[in-house]
Amino acid sequence: MITVIAEFKLPRPISNNAAREIFLSTAPKYQDIPGLIRKYYFLTPDGNKAGGIYLWQSREDADSLYTDDWKSFVHSKYGSEPSLTYLDTPVVVDNVSNEIISEP
Repeated sequence: MITVIAEFKLPRPISNNAAREIFLSTAPKYQDIPGLIRKYYFLTPDGNKAGGIYLWQSREDADSLYTDDWKSFVHSKYGSEPSLTYLDTPVVVDNVSNEIISEP
């Protein structure tokens, strides 16, 4: 598994409520994407940066999303280019499903 943090600076600070409205407008786009296990939207406490934390089954699955079209979509929605940080994710503790998940 792999975690990707996509982060971008906002042109001006936004409130948590404003962020929630924007995030809810884009959330359906991420349903049913092959290999995407989970996505968390985030906003920094000062409202200056936002992004998503994605848990993927594989790097290949992740790379299939982060295309030039996706980057253009993010730029048009939020006003800046996203930076991407890839992290290997050997173990996940899921307290909702009461599982510890590890891929060989």
